[in-house]
Amino acid sequence: MSPLQPAEREAALQLIEWSLREDLAGQVDVTSTVLIPEREWARVDVVVRAAGVLAGGVLLPLVMNRFDPRIEVAVLVADGSPVRPGTRVAELRGPLRSLLTAERTALNFLLHLSGVASLTARYVAEVQGTRARVFDTRKTLPGWRLLDKYAVRAGGGRNHRMGLFDMLLVKDNHVAGWLAADPNHTLAGVVSLCRQKAPGVPLEIEVDTLAQLAEVLPVQPDMVLLDNMSVAQLREGVALRDQLAPGVELEASGGVNLQTIGAIAQTGVERISVGALTHSAPALDLAFDWGGAERQPREQRTANR
Repeated sequence: MSPLQPAEREAALQLIEWSLREDLAGQVDVTSTVLIPEREWARVDVVVRAAGVLAGGVLLPLVMNRFDPRIEVAVLVADGSPVRPGTRVAELRGPLRSLLTAERTALNFLLHLSGVASLTARYVAEVQGTRARVFDTRKTLPGWRLLDKYAVRAGGGRNHRMGLFDMLLVKDNHVAGWLAADPNHTLAGVVSLCRQKAPGVPLEIEVDTLAQLAEVLPVQPDMVLLDNMSVAQLREGVALRDQLAPGVELEASGGVNLQTIGAIAQTGVERISVGALTHSAPALDLAFDWGGAERQPREQRTANR
């Protein structure tokens, strides 16, 4: 798994700041401040409670160092790795107050991102042996898109467009507006206009009938999204594409779940987009386990005198 890209790191830092505001409101962790002496140091282990795929371990140093740079973080399992119940994914050492204050923020990142990676891995497993690849969508919570898409990659999935800026995706409402503006407009004309106005930008157009597919294939969009088609229709669409424009990739979307994706992949489409990867992934259960008291480092004991 590749490290965080600069934009992903920046998104993580912004979300960590928001988490601080939510949890502390510029004040302190009252419970830890009352109960835990400032000089007390400890070790905690981040432990998995359920089988899945890890994502977000790379964020642990960012979270912990934002709370307290004295916390030492040893990440033991790489993002993208399968994990079992009982797997220790990280060791954390430092002031116990700070560890307890940072616990929920750190776990929130790990629970959610590992949940996305774990669900993605299940979908990817269902299409093994076919030409289909599993893609995410833009159905993400505000602010989380970059990290959610990182987690999809950790689970073996692929990223669709990041936003509205990096790809032309002509959907049904775009087409409806285009056709309403002039009765002489055609779907093929949509593709031609996009090629003219935005040369070099990847182009995908959505269709919901095989007749529409037959109309757009000769003008060679990069991809065609086959929206809410049955398995039989998808199979016909692949045959039509192979006949008219074998270089165009087909993407199935709509009605995709763990029970249907295998049959969809068997039709021969190259791409299957799944909004559930990011909008409906259940959290993977992880926890902080007490690892024991630690001696405060000599330099810290000296500084505290």
